[in-house]
This record gives sequence, C-alpha cells and structure tokens, in this order.
Amino acid sequence: MKILLVKLQNGNYKVCLIKTSAELPEESSKPLNPKRAVRAPAPVPVPVRRPFRRTKAMTAPKPQAGKVSKRRRILLTVLTVVLVLGVLATIGYFVKQLIDTKYFFCTSSVKFIPLELACDGKKDCSGGEDELTCLSTFTENSTFPVRLSSAQRILQVYSPSLGWRSVCSDDWASEHTQTTCTQLGYTNNPGSTSIPVSNLSSLRTGPFTAVRPGIKSTSIDEATFDIKQCKTGSVISLTCSDCGQGGPQDRIVGGTDAVIEHWPWQVSLQYTGQHTCGGSLVSPRWVVTAAHCFPENKRVLSRWSVMSGQTYMISGGSSVDRIIINGKYNADKNDYDMALMRLTSPITVGVKRLPVCLPPKDLNVADDAPLVVTGWGLLEENGKASSTLQKADINLISRSTCSSASIYGSYITQRMICAGNLKGGVDACQGDSGGPLVYDASSHWNLVGAVSWGVGCANANRPGVYTNVDDMLNWIYTVIEKNP
Repeated sequence: MKILLVKLQNGNYKVCLIKTSAELPEESSKPLNPKRAVRAPAPVPVPVRRPFRRTKAMTAPKPQAGKVSKRRRILLTVLTVVLVLGVLATIGYFVKQLIDTKYFFCTSSVKFIPLELACDGKKDCSGGEDELTCLSTFTENSTFPVRLSSAQRILQVYSPSLGWRSVCSDDWASEHTQTTCTQLGYTNNPGSTSIPVSNLSSLRTGPFTAVRPGIKSTSIDEATFDIKQCKTGSVISLTCSDCGQGGPQDRIVGGTDAVIEHWPWQVSLQYTGQHTCGGSLVSPRWVVTAAHCFPENKRVLSRWSVMSGQTYMISGGSSVDRIIINGKYNADKNDYDMALMRLTSPITVGVKRLPVCLPPKDLNVADDAPLVVTGWGLLEENGKASSTLQKADINLISRSTCSSASIYGSYITQRMICAGNLKGGVDACQGDSGGPLVYDASSHWNLVGAVSWGVGCANANRPGVYTNVDDMLNWIYTVIEKNP
C-alpha cells in the first residue's frame, strides 16, 4: 500500500491510500450476466504460402461473335424480305396496268373480258356491270335560262316568248347574287355591280326585267317580271367566282416551259395512267375537254383519272364518275367536239388548282387578239411529248380567213375558231387535245376554246382549230345543272 498526498483548492491537503498490484483481487472467470453467453473470438487463420503463378495481362472483353452473327442474319433476312416484297409489289403494279389496258374484270362473275367488250351496249358480265360505268352523251333541247352577256358580264334571263332580257338593279339584293351564281355553277366570293344603261352598247335598248320585291331565294329567271325601263337606270353585272386568276401573259410546238401556278386550270386526262389529253377546270369538280379524246375503246370510267396541280407530268390523280360527250358530236367533221368530265370529289382550290372563267356570251374577242394555249403535247410533229407543261402565245385568226379556200374552207363551222400563226412555227399538237385556249379579259383568263384538230403541227397556212366555247355555253351550263 502506498500513501499519496493530494493538495485541494482551498489549500488543505488530503491523504489517499492506493493498493499495489499484488493486492488487487483476481479476475473472475464467471460472466457478469450468467444468462448471456459470451462469443469466443474466432481463431486467426494461419497463412499458407502458395506457389507463385504467372497470369496474363488484363485486356478488354471480346464481343460475342455468336450474337453479332445472329444479328447480321436477322438484318439480312429483313432486308431480303423487304426487297422481295418491293419487287413483287412493282411486278404486281405493272401486271395490273397491263391487264387494265387489255381486260375488264367482272367482280360478280369473277372473270375477265376483253376491254373492247366493255361499254359496247351489250352486257357481257352477269348483272351488266361492264355497261354501268361508261361515258354517256347528252344533247340539250332547251335554252338554259340564265347567262352573262358581253365583256361587261350583264346578267340576262330567258323567256320563250320574249327572248333574252337584261336584269335591272331595281330591288337587287346580295341574296339574288348568291342564288344566281349558284345556278350558273362554280361560286366563290360572288359579287355584283350596277352598270348604267347608258354605258351599254347593243343592250342599251333592252328589253329589261326586274326582280319582284321580297323574293330572294327563288331562281332568278322565275323571280323577275318584265318592265320597259329600269327605275334605277342601271343593270346588274355579275362576277361569280375568283376564276381565271393565273400568271402573267408572257409559249407545245414553238412554245416555252411554263409553271402550273400561272395556268392552274390546266389538267392532264390519263387513261390507265397514261397522258391522253388536256383539259380545263371550270369548277372544283368539272373539266371541259374534247369529245374526240374518248374513242370507242376508251369509254370505261374507272380507267380514267385527272392529274391537276402539277407542272411536270406524273401518273395518277382524281378519279372520275361522269364523262358526258356532246350528243351532236360528229367525229368525221370534228363538229361539236366537246365533253365534260366530273370528278368523284371536288379538288381543293389553291394557287396550283383554280378554275378558269367560262366566258360571258358574246365576249366578241377581236381578230388577231393575243391568246395562250397550254399543254403537255408533242414538241414537234411526230416527235416526243413534253414532260414539262408548255405554253404558246398565239393570235385569233378571223373566221373569214380560216374558212377561206387556201386554208380550211368549208370544214370550219360555227362551233370552231382558229388560232395560231399562218406562217407556222407555233401550234398545239397531239397530246394537247382538249386543253385550254384562254383570253385575258379584265385581268381574268377566259376559256374561249378547247384544242380540237388541225392538219399537222405548226405548218404554214394550217393553224390550230379549237372548239368554240361561246357556242357551247348553253350545253355546258345545262349539263352541270342536271348533274349536281
């Protein structure tokens, strides 16, 4: 035992006794808590020396060749299948095109018949389906009762007893404008203006008619009564649509390249996908063309389509559900050479697709007036067709000149007009048939002709002959009204 003297804070001392190690009690081998066993420490493993072995240096793992090869096989298989399907689809398309040019398929009896047997007036398929979807003919036997007359587009209505009468602006309303333009066909943003009678030429003396007060929805020819003079001293001039808004007048044989935005009414009529004729949109659903574009072996509607809105020739387009040929068409004399096609669905009007204006009656285009003809026809006689839309600047040739003995003589009828250059060099040609001949009147292009016939292409003293649209207006309006 040792004695230790400890000084306290207050300055006093304290004596402490400390036991030595010999005097400490022995450590007990019993646990402090006999109910809880003490885990004995794990024995420390004795390291065993092993012989040294050299190992290879670490490298990046190699790709699994089996998986890569499998992926390549799958990819190759997919590409092969796609290629085979593409080839089969292409072959199928051309086989169908070939079959369509030779045969008509009867779905009811599941058989093919030669195409020339379709639309021949005899029922070769059970149920006669080969005669159901064919073009038809129509001959008007009455006068369409409404028209626009002269370059001033004066509204006139017809009476069997009094003939044509100009409509006064007395009691005229916007409802009358809409009703009348609807009756005339294509209507978009219609408008009317009043023209003083004193400004008229041949129509100045009447006769006149006016609308009955309060009548606004009845057709204009049934809503008018005859009067000697207009109370307002003026008559109605109508503009029924935004038709004829093409490009600048700047030239087929001797022509130049054109763009469809400048001539948006131009369309291609295609038979089994092949360009056959041209045509002109006169409404979102109707196309004016030539009757000679539809010979006996091309009268099945399902084979025809109308390409629109394209500068460069491509296949395909809108389907057709009506083809109506003028019933007076004479193939031997090329007289009354006009037809109308109705699209299954109306086209969407835009900068590349826009109807041309049907001209007012008696527009009286002056001799030698500038005209434009467009199309994808032959670039020269017996040459090749153009893949790009062409235009040509030509001039109206007087009827007396064109019907002279040195040119076409008595072959020219009232249903024809001539245009071109008597020196030759510029003309429409094969493939342009049915296409538009247009005249710019008051910043609106008017359809004055449809390409019809001629001797050769661009030959001297052999100008192009066109169907006279002015003489066909009654037929056109009647067909459109009877096939809404």
